[in-house]
Amino acid sequence: MGDPRKFKNKYESPKKLWERDRIAEEKTLKSEYGLKNSREIWVAAAELKKYRREARRLLSILEEDRKKDVEKILNRLNRFGILPKSATLDDILSLEVKSILERRLQTRVLRKGFAKTIKQSRQLISHGFIAVGEHVVTVPGYLVTEDEDSKIQLHKPIDLDSGNKPEEDAEPENKRSPKREQTEKFVKTEKTEINAA
Repeated sequence: MGDPRKFKNKYESPKKLWERDRIAEEKTLKSEYGLKNSREIWVAAAELKKYRREARRLLSILEEDRKKDVEKILNRLNRFGILPKSATLDDILSLEVKSILERRLQTRVLRKGFAKTIKQSRQLISHGFIAVGEHVVTVPGYLVTEDEDSKIQLHKPIDLDSGNKPEEDAEPENKRSPKREQTEKFVKTEKTEINAA
């Protein structure tokens, strides 16, 4: 059957792991974009690095040879709404990690007003309340294209003020479940038997 596949990381961890300035910058990005850990920033940075590397390669070759590849990379970035149609290769080199993080589903849900905070946006996505078109997406790091941006919608109705439970379905506090009453009755009989013995 063979050995199991070894998946390659989608990111590169920094060479200096405990660099103060980088840690402070990552901390602000995590709080601004509601990221779970630094790994999500590293994934976005790796994506950006891939585009920059390709742009530098294309700038180093002759203009006739690079025309087709330049169109491909610019069309891809334009499709994700990271760069406008009139962008050039130099614009790719000036991109920041924030440009990629702005296109995450978690950020787009907040910008569209489906959530009050960035953390609530992440929770709505993780719990299956958000759909892109007809498909429910439960990955907060999903990169949204310009076409999909208008298709982001709520999959299930939700009231942000009182959680997901509508008022009429809410159970009154004084009502007890039959199973709980049965358990309490059993505990009382056990105590009386122990006391009697």
